[in-house]
Amino acid sequence: MKTALVALLLASSTLAAEPVVKKDVRYTNSQHERHVLDVYAPSGAKNLPIVFWIHGGGWQAGDKSQVQLKPQAFADAGFVFVSTNYRLWPTVKIEEMAADIAQGIRWTHDHAAELGGNGNKIYVMGHSAGAQLAALVCTDDRLLKKEGLSLEIIRGCVPVDGDTYDVPLQIATVEERRANIYKNKFGNEASQRDLSPLTHVAKGKHIPPFLLLHVADHPEVKMQAIKLAEALQKAGVPAQAFAAKDKNHTTINAELGQPDDAPTKALWEFVKQK
Repeated sequence: MKTALVALLLASSTLAAEPVVKKDVRYTNSQHERHVLDVYAPSGAKNLPIVFWIHGGGWQAGDKSQVQLKPQAFADAGFVFVSTNYRLWPTVKIEEMAADIAQGIRWTHDHAAELGGNGNKIYVMGHSAGAQLAALVCTDDRLLKKEGLSLEIIRGCVPVDGDTYDVPLQIATVEERRANIYKNKFGNEASQRDLSPLTHVAKGKHIPPFLLLHVADHPEVKMQAIKLAEALQKAGVPAQAFAAKDKNHTTINAELGQPDDAPTKALWEFVKQK
């Protein structure tokens, strides 16, 4: 009985403390219901790196609460984790969503100290539609410049299973029905190019290192990730496309943070190096 009690106490002592949570924090002066974010920080956090997470949902759905294991996993690893909402299509266009993301990053940077974080050590990450927005804000430096910031505050970018780093290529690749959906959301050809992270890759812009996680056996996301990684590398930006085996579009996101998860291991290795 005594041995069992000792074992139980030892097990309990190894359980990770839950992060301190602040929900529905407004990041603009707007009263729009989507201009809010959630903050998860380790207890006593001070000057920690920050992960800024952007949810997916086809640019028309999704919510900042859909974070699965991530808040606890990142808190345990010594990060402040911020999960943001943004306005959705068709109420706004994708360029306005990207502006929302830049505003959220600016708010996070400005309030980093009170969150327990370091505003000059921000990692931008996102899944699916959020991957495109993450990659765009980390390559199109106009977005953060409009908020009075430089890409130099971004320590790294981790887009997860995006298929629109090169929007015109995606439209040319898929069947007509899906192509028309992308055209409706991304606009004309000029807009499609401008909303493609690939378009904005260039030397001398302080583009951060990239880790592009993607499902290994899905040809569209694989092609998109490899193409963006190669363009970044040619511009002198450290970049890797990591093929996640035995995953699908849902599980690569939902299982991010599991100790034995291969994409998670790649993620931890990436953030340790930066």
